[in-house]
Amino acid sequence: MIKKLYILIFSLCITFSGYAQEKKIWTLRELIDHAITNNLTVKRSTYGVESSEINAMQSKMAMLPTLNGNGSYGFNWGRTVDPTTNIFTTNKVRSSNLGANSSLLLWNGFRLFYSMKQSEVELDAASEDLIKARNDVILNVITLYLTVVSNKELYNVAQLQVNSTQEQLDRTRKLVEAGSVPLADVLNLDAQLATNELAVIQRENSVNLSLLQLKQALQLPASTLMDVELPVMDIESQLIINKTADEIYDIATISMPEIKAADLRKKSFNYAYRSAKGNLYPRLSLNGSYSTIYSDQRQQFFPDGGMNTLITEVGYVQGVGTPVLREITSPSGQFMVPSISDQYRDNRGRSLGISLQIPIFNGLSTRSAMKRAVINREIAEISFNEISNTLRQNVETAYNNALAAIKTYQSTEKQVKSRDEAFRMARQRYNLGAVNFVDYQVAENNLFQAESDLLRAKYDFIFRKKLLDFYQGLPLDF
Repeated sequence: MIKKLYILIFSLCITFSGYAQEKKIWTLRELIDHAITNNLTVKRSTYGVESSEINAMQSKMAMLPTLNGNGSYGFNWGRTVDPTTNIFTTNKVRSSNLGANSSLLLWNGFRLFYSMKQSEVELDAASEDLIKARNDVILNVITLYLTVVSNKELYNVAQLQVNSTQEQLDRTRKLVEAGSVPLADVLNLDAQLATNELAVIQRENSVNLSLLQLKQALQLPASTLMDVELPVMDIESQLIINKTADEIYDIATISMPEIKAADLRKKSFNYAYRSAKGNLYPRLSLNGSYSTIYSDQRQQFFPDGGMNTLITEVGYVQGVGTPVLREITSPSGQFMVPSISDQYRDNRGRSLGISLQIPIFNGLSTRSAMKRAVINREIAEISFNEISNTLRQNVETAYNNALAAIKTYQSTEKQVKSRDEAFRMARQRYNLGAVNFVDYQVAENNLFQAESDLLRAKYDFIFRKKLLDFYQGLPLDF
């Protein structure tokens, strides 16, 4: 009983495991969304945009006034200076101070302004880089998706060829039993069936390999159970390209993010040059500060409301010697250390002024920065031209490949119709004994080879057409 229970539990575990690993059928949109979400290059570009956003915000805030506060509290003993009186003392001094200062840049040759504009342009360029990274992922996923779909359909064609050969083998065996055809035809069909079954295995391996490559692009483990949804499309309605290569290129120069990013970086280095040039001009700033201080050595008289009388000798009567007395009256009270709040209030100090810094010689650092900015601007111009030329070449190549794919598909489609009719006639004549096995087999192989070529031409054209749509900024979904 225990052994049967273990077997039952093991069977249930296998069953539930099978349900847990149910194969998911992915649509093209799901593949693209998953790839974009998990692609490392896209994530890196996303952080690049966030970093550029921080730089742009920081360059804007640099144009605002600065404000800094300071404070201290400490003890001094031995010979030291009382900070409230600036008098040397040997007593133990406990003191504290508070302060704040602010500065506003009034003029520096628009250096901060152009630096802000540069950061804004760099942010736009980083955003275009992110779009390009996503586009690269989309193109890669579509290529792998079409490869999977093409291999699956080629697999189906190979399977159909096996089924056709198996049916013909069964029919030929009956003809051999009836004495209508020689036994050699059965043996040849057996060999052909084995060849076709090998082709099925090879096609299945191609499907598995293309699925593995798709999983790797999606950052999925190889053990993931998945399949793709076959696209539904009317390919006949797409066998027309309405625009010329030059028209598509003109659209691509407006829609492609790499062109936009390269153009923005030209502007960025131009702003960098203007910002560096601003360091040649004087720097005019408005500065202000506030400070206050406290010391426990400061003494202040606090009256108690009474009066003190002091009689002192101020002289003598001449010739008599009688002292002359003087009565001095003063308020009564005592000396004490004022409170922290009172000292902070009484010791307040404020300042406001304008400062002017005139650059005279700084080791040619400003001139060097300007020259580097000019060089970077020229390099950006070269990069823009390189990207534009590469885009033009890619568009022209894609356009020519698309035209060739249309012609190949149309030609292969005619070939399939002819091969299908030839095979139908050869099969009828073979069943009637009018042709030998070799002629029948040649007709069958030609038909399935033509069908395979048609599938390749079909998906090659679909990819070429989608590539042209991509350069025009059109949706890439089916």
